[in-house]
Amino acid sequence: MSLSEKPHHRRRSRRERTVLVLAIVVFVCASLVGAWLCFARPPEVQDPAADADSTSGHEHDPENGGGTDTATEPVRQRRKNCFTILVSGHDDDNGGSDTNILVMVDPDQGEINAVSIPRDTLINTDWNVPKFNAAYNVGGVERLCQELSNLLGIPVDYYVAVDLEGFVELVDAIGGVNFEVPIDMNYDDPTQNLHIHFKKGMQYLNGEDALKVVRFRHNNDGTGYGTEDLGRIQTQQNFLTAVAKQMLSSLSLDMIKTYADLFVKYVDTELSVGNLVWLGQQALTIGMDNIHFYTLPGDGTGIYKGGSYYILYPEEVLELVNTSFNPYDQPLTLEDMDILVPAS
Repeated sequence: MSLSEKPHHRRRSRRERTVLVLAIVVFVCASLVGAWLCFARPPEVQDPAADADSTSGHEHDPENGGGTDTATEPVRQRRKNCFTILVSGHDDDNGGSDTNILVMVDPDQGEINAVSIPRDTLINTDWNVPKFNAAYNVGGVERLCQELSNLLGIPVDYYVAVDLEGFVELVDAIGGVNFEVPIDMNYDDPTQNLHIHFKKGMQYLNGEDALKVVRFRHNNDGTGYGTEDLGRIQTQQNFLTAVAKQMLSSLSLDMIKTYADLFVKYVDTELSVGNLVWLGQQALTIGMDNIHFYTLPGDGTGIYKGGSYYILYPEEVLELVNTSFNPYDQPLTLEDMDILVPAS
C-alpha cells in the first residue's frame, strides 16, 4: 500500500461489504428461477438505428458523440440478443459502491462474460478524486453506468444494484460454502469489531465467515495479496463461482421461494421479472463452464496528481472489450473510449 492510500484505509475497509458482487449474479439467478412460472421476455435495448447514429459507445447525446463526423465513419449496428448489465454492490452504512462488474449476456455466442472494474480506476472527470467508485456518490448507479459507458465506449443497457446486507443471509440459506481460501488471513480492526483469521486451504464458510473472506485486503503486518484490489477481486470471482454452482445444484421449491424473497428484499433493478426469467433461462442453458471472469487490465500502483489510482492499459482494454463485451457488429477503436492515461 502506498503512503497516499493509508489515510483512507479505515473508511475503505468498512466499505468492503460491497465486495459481495457475487450476490448480484446469484440474486439474478435466484430471481429468474423464483419467477420461473412467469412469462419470459428478453430485455429491450435502444433501436439499432439509434445506435448507428453514433459509432462511439457513449449515450446518444450530441455532447458525448466524440465530436467527429459520423458520416465518414463505418456504421455500427447492435447485435441481437446480447445485453450489457452493470451489477453493483453498495453498502448503505457508507453510501458507496466499491464493487462493480459489467456482465455481457450473449446467448447467440453461448457465453456470459463478466469484467470487474477496480474501484480506484482513473476516469476522465474534473472531480477532486476522479475514481470510478466515486461516481456512485455523484449520481448513484445511473452515474456509474454513464461513466462506465464513457470509459469503455459501449452502452450499459441495464443495472442490477444489490444491498449487500443480504449476502450473509444468502450464504447461510444455501448451507454455507466450501471454499479454497487463497492465502493465510490475519487481520484485526477493533474499531469495527472486525477480526479475520483463516488458514490457507479448503474451509467451510458460513455467511459471516464468507463476508470476512471477501472483505479481506491485507494482514496486520502488511502482507497479503501483494496487489490488494486485484487479489481481492480474484477471490470475489472465485467465491461467486462457488456460490452459483452450489445454488444451481440444489434447487428446490422451498429454496426458490427463499431466493425470490431475498431478491425482492435486497435488489434494485430496471429489469422486469420477465426479463430476469429470460436471462436466467439463458444462463442455465449457457452453463457455468461458459461464464468467464476478467478484470480490466491496468496498473494498480499508478499515481495521478499525487494520489493512488488504478490506471488502465488502453490497448489491452480495447482488445478485451472487442473480444468479450462489444455489443456491436464492428470493432471499437481507442477513439471510441475515454481512457485517461497520465503523462509519464
